[in-house]
Amino acid sequence: MILSTLLSPASLFHKFNLALLAFLKPFGVWGLGGLALLDSSSIPMPIDALVIDYVVQDHARFVLYCLMAALGSAVGSMVPYYLGRAGGELILLKRINRTRYEKLRDRFEKQEFLAIMVPAMMPPPMPVKLFEIAAGVFEMKPLTYFLAILIGKFLRFLVETLITVIYGRTLLATVMQTFRQHSGIMIAVVGVVVILLALFVVRRLFDRRRGTKFPMEEAEDSLSAPGEE
Repeated sequence: MILSTLLSPASLFHKFNLALLAFLKPFGVWGLGGLALLDSSSIPMPIDALVIDYVVQDHARFVLYCLMAALGSAVGSMVPYYLGRAGGELILLKRINRTRYEKLRDRFEKQEFLAIMVPAMMPPPMPVKLFEIAAGVFEMKPLTYFLAILIGKFLRFLVETLITVIYGRTLLATVMQTFRQHSGIMIAVVGVVVILLALFVVRRLFDRRRGTKFPMEEAEDSLSAPGEE
C-alpha cells in the first residue's frame, strides 16, 4: 500500500516538481525566469510564492525579479495561446457552455488587450489558462497578447512583492484569502481600475494642449455644428 502510494502519478509528479525547483532555484533570477516559463507553459509551479521568496532574500532587486518572472510567464504562455490557435475551440467548449463562450468572444472583440491583461493580473485561483487559450481561438495578435501577459503578470508580482516588503507576509496571506473568498468583487474592482488607467493614458495621447482632441470630443463638435462644411 505504501509503495503504491509512493509510485502513484501524483506523487511522482510532485517529486518531479520539487526536483526542478531544487535544480533551477540556485540560478537566481535566471532560475526564476525558467520556473515561471514552466509554470505558464506546462508544469504548475508556486510562482507567486517563489517570486516573494526571492524578493524577501534580496530586496534590492525586487523589480528585476518581478520583471524576469513576468517575462518567463509571457514566453511560457505562448504554448496555450498556440494551442488555442491550433483548435482550442473544442477545449473551451468542454470547460464552458456556449453562452459563456459567446460572452468571452464579445469581450475579446471589444477590448482584447484588457481581456488578457486583467486575468493575468489576478492571483490563483483565476483560470488564466482559459483566457490564454481563448486568445488563440479568437486570433489575437501574438505581440499584443505577449505584451498583455507581460504587463499583467509584472503588475501582479510587483503588487505582491511590495505588500510583502512593506507590510510582511501575513498581510499578503490575508489579501490572497480575501481574493479567493470574494474573487468576483475583486476582479470587478481591478477591472474598473485598469479601465480608468487606460482611459487616462488615452486621454493624455489626445491632449488638448497639443491641439488634438479626444475622438469623442470631435464627434460632439461635429454634432453641435451641423451646418459647417
